[in-house]
Amino acid sequence: MGTQKVTAPLVFAITIAAIGSFQFGYNAGVINAPEVIIKDFINYTLEERLEKLPTEVLLTSLWSLSVAIFSVGGMIGSSSVGLFVNRFGRRNSMLIVNLVAIIGGCLLGFCKLAESVAMLILGRLVIGVFCGLCTGFVPMYIGEVSPTALRGAFGTLHQLGIVIGILVAQIFGLKYILGTEDLWPLLLGFTILPALLQSAALPFCPESPRFLLINRKEEDSAKRILQQLWGTEDVTQDIQEMKDESARMAQEKRATVLELFRSPNYQQPILISIMLQLSQQLSGINAVFFYSTGIFKDAGVEEPIYATIGAGVVNTIFTVVSLFLVERAGRRTLHMIGLGGMACCSILMTISLLLKDEYNWMSYVCIVAILVFVAFFEIGPGPIPWFIVAELFSQGPRPAAMAVAGCSNWTATFLVGLLFPSAAFYLGAYVFIIFTIFLAIFLVFTFFKVPETRGRTFEEIARVFEGQAQAVSRANKGPVMEMNSIQPDKEATTNV
Repeated sequence: MGTQKVTAPLVFAITIAAIGSFQFGYNAGVINAPEVIIKDFINYTLEERLEKLPTEVLLTSLWSLSVAIFSVGGMIGSSSVGLFVNRFGRRNSMLIVNLVAIIGGCLLGFCKLAESVAMLILGRLVIGVFCGLCTGFVPMYIGEVSPTALRGAFGTLHQLGIVIGILVAQIFGLKYILGTEDLWPLLLGFTILPALLQSAALPFCPESPRFLLINRKEEDSAKRILQQLWGTEDVTQDIQEMKDESARMAQEKRATVLELFRSPNYQQPILISIMLQLSQQLSGINAVFFYSTGIFKDAGVEEPIYATIGAGVVNTIFTVVSLFLVERAGRRTLHMIGLGGMACCSILMTISLLLKDEYNWMSYVCIVAILVFVAFFEIGPGPIPWFIVAELFSQGPRPAAMAVAGCSNWTATFLVGLLFPSAAFYLGAYVFIIFTIFLAIFLVFTFFKVPETRGRTFEEIARVFEGQAQAVSRANKGPVMEMNSIQPDKEATTNV
């Protein structure tokens, strides 16, 4: 069928969609560099309004709120994904919500001029809602326009967009670029430019062919788009697969969020989706970035921000590595390699942090452990949880599943952000032992429960879960067939 071909229209559509991923990464990372300057702004503004010096507790609370409200917005946005994609389609949803990004960017860009802390906090909330929606729209759109054989590789581009966004935010936040007392509102408001760029380019991208055929019954349009995107005339088999899925959807109840947890067909995949999202955020990656600047400083790095940017470069390089490995090694294998490697690195980090005062060279061991930890994260737990959710569900339940998975991810991000500083204060270096335990739990879960989806169509994956649900239902309390026995071919387990 020639579905292996990578065409210019396909690359263009996926690249433009991934601007939404860039936005998420940029806005997640942008607030860290100008922390001191923004705290000064809050202090000055409150002093003007209250006509007295604000307390340290109030200052810290407002700063923490400015950071954490982003995750709250993300939880709201990610849980609203289904409201948009089922009504407007995947592409048009991405187009519509750029208006939210522009509103949020304006609030952030003009908050200093207006001398308003409320505008800063509201802007972060609005941008969080936008980013939450993006984390649902982008993996779904990419998964639905990509050929089966390239779905994993292209799915990794969502994570690549995120890490490039974080890296750009770190670079722009440098003191001699935009991280200054005068220019920090531009740093926060920069998010308007990618939104305008994506809005200008999205009309030239096609709508998801699966959405057109299954949701809108526009077979001719779907066929034409598939031929254009995949560079082949023969898309009969793919169209037939979508028709079969559509016929099955017609017999099912509408897949609401509650239905995902009630229906035996969906219980297994939604549990896997949630656990994979938690494995990403509870792996300790954000904690490592939180600690990294201090560790680099202790190791004698004069400007630790540059070392942190170095970690961001490693982030980006290994996401690209994952892009090339994911269709060869498979999703399940890479995820387990990533989790196992991170667990070893977190033990090494604990030991080196405890001993760095006694042995100077231990600081360098810790830096290496951080960089390798980041590399292992981007090989598996970074990119895979985002796009595997879209693979585990057929067209009907996919929007609701993406909403649940996204909300799980954002909730975990919020809790780590909220609880980690206190945990680090009380436990010190031992805090990484908590993440080691989580990593071990997720590794065992992945080994026993997560299927290999490489090389399988959405329909085939959905049928596997249905077969399992029926087998469990027949046996009532019989043993559940192990998920890791599902392999598309021998190569999936051997070609690592």
